Amino acid sequence: MKLVPDTSVVIDGRITSLIKSGEYKGATIIIPEAVIAELEAQANQGREIGFSGLTELQALCKLAEEGVISLTFTGVRPSLDQVKLASGGEIDALIRNAAIEHDAQFITSDVVQAEVARAKGLDVIYLRPQLGGFAPLGIDQFFDEHTIAVYLKERVPPMARKGTVKEMHLSRLREHPMSDYELRNLSQEILERAKRDPDGFIEIERRGITVVQIGSMRIAIARRPFSDGMEITAVRPIADVTLESFAKAPVIKNRIMGEKRGLLVAGPPGAGKTTLAQSIATYLADNGFIVKTMEAPRELQVPDHITQYSGLEGSMQNTADVLMLVRPDFVVFDELRKNEDFTVFADMRLAGIGMVGVVHAIGIQDALQRLSDRVDFGVLPQVINTIIFVDKGEITSVYDLGFTIKVPEGMSSEINLRPVTTLSDYETGELLFEIFKYDSETIVMPVMRPIPASVPLKPPAIQKEPVESSAWKIVERDIQRELGRFTENYVDVHMLSDTKAVVYIEDKDVPAAIGKGGKNIAGIVNKVGIGIDIRPRSELEKQPPVQTVAEEELQLGGGVKIRMEKKQLTIICPEQAGKIVDVFAGKEYLFTATVNDSGEIHLAKNSSIAQEMIRRYNDGDAIRLRPV
Repeated sequence: MKLVPDTSVVIDGRITSLIKSGEYKGATIIIPEAVIAELEAQANQGREIGFSGLTELQALCKLAEEGVISLTFTGVRPSLDQVKLASGGEIDALIRNAAIEHDAQFITSDVVQAEVARAKGLDVIYLRPQLGGFAPLGIDQFFDEHTIAVYLKERVPPMARKGTVKEMHLSRLREHPMSDYELRNLSQEILERAKRDPDGFIEIERRGITVVQIGSMRIAIARRPFSDGMEITAVRPIADVTLESFAKAPVIKNRIMGEKRGLLVAGPPGAGKTTLAQSIATYLADNGFIVKTMEAPRELQVPDHITQYSGLEGSMQNTADVLMLVRPDFVVFDELRKNEDFTVFADMRLAGIGMVGVVHAIGIQDALQRLSDRVDFGVLPQVINTIIFVDKGEITSVYDLGFTIKVPEGMSSEINLRPVTTLSDYETGELLFEIFKYDSETIVMPVMRPIPASVPLKPPAIQKEPVESSAWKIVERDIQRELGRFTENYVDVHMLSDTKAVVYIEDKDVPAAIGKGGKNIAGIVNKVGIGIDIRPRSELEKQPPVQTVAEEELQLGGGVKIRMEKKQLTIICPEQAGKIVDVFAGKEYLFTATVNDSGEIHLAKNSSIAQEMIRRYNDGDAIRLRPV
């Protein structure tokens, strides 16, 4: 018996399996040079299937040496032009011609190749995809019922991540490291299974990296030059979680089953976002909706009646064009990363399709920033009605997006009236963030929580020494670094709260720091995430002349008084004369100032610091001074 196998059979390893089982024992296996050239080209491109095919050829040579089969090579090496036309079937034609020349049976697992060979009159053996009966993979030995992911790399002991989404730990599986030989055998076995198993497929094939999906397990095989050594990473889900398992499931059901069909699931990597998304998809499909998914790679574990789509010809826009014709009720878009992904998501939602998206974000502000940078903030509430934040497998918060015309928080003049997209807590209704345009910049601004006016005045009390917030210090340094580009002198940063700061710089540098139309300061505000009020240093340092109008003097205790005049506020502290002091309200640091020789600190009454002092006093906070 003479057999001519094509490239597909050599890659999936079944020709060797059939010989070892005794079916083709004693046969003459004829390998066309075109097969070797195609495998060599794939291996040179760093593609794992090329290495797998070459390993299979080596196994055939070993069987020939043992006398189990006869092995010969035939034909001429394809020309460069023929290699370039390989996708059009030029190489396949050379392989079929070898079968014709040697009057041999042609064996293939490629259905197109089989049909063409039959049309040419060849005796064809078509190996259909195997259904069931697969032996366990070699990589299965590294998994147990608690294993989430396995990390195998040459010269490194195998490691596994075990536990649950809420609590995971990394453990070493053995002491001696993995060898390149072990990893090559495992990778070949994985690729052969992906080729033969109907539930297996190669998701990504690039130079140095191959991503394979086999059932619920996703396997990434990396090799040089993409990585510094051969590595296999296998990840699988450890639990099938239903939507009812989540604490806030009724909220999600009510929203997505109603009119608010734009939902975004956000959270850090490994927080359980994909698990929640697939639970929502299953719930919708079970309730009579047509549901599709868009994934790259496909990793959602959903029932068979939910069709999973990847990028058509590498583009999600092409996939969206197809889905517009299919007209599903809902589409689950897993892993929004590229600009195109956000554009496609918004376009499909505005077209009336219910959308569930998944995005990586450490906090809700990061998620908003990623959205506002790619989707016009004015249509955000139409695209996304609800944001669900997930951490450690639990839904921690649910947020509503809205749209209004108002003066953004922190701006006082009616001239600043503008469109504002708002984010509020679903349960409390509390406004948390505002998104608006400031000049040409999109600002994501946390909302300062006001102190209710009904809070009674408290008598001044002796306070413990305030503890300065380390987070404030970090923000102060960030602001100093950013504004340092516009001045060579010291930048005075005074944090008023977690979301507001007053900054004093040289008078001549104020216009440059603000920028044309406020562009520079808007960029800094967007970067550091808090409101910044820039003021000239002369306002901090000047001492206004004594006013002849009536004044009001307030006793704060501890020898500290505040005198309020028509245009200025004066802190009176004679015992601190000539010293540099930090000023605190309660436990919060307000600012640093120099007490003049008369024992006074002068502030312009309409300045942000003076207004904050007055507000703190009215709220009953004790004002304290501490020498620097």
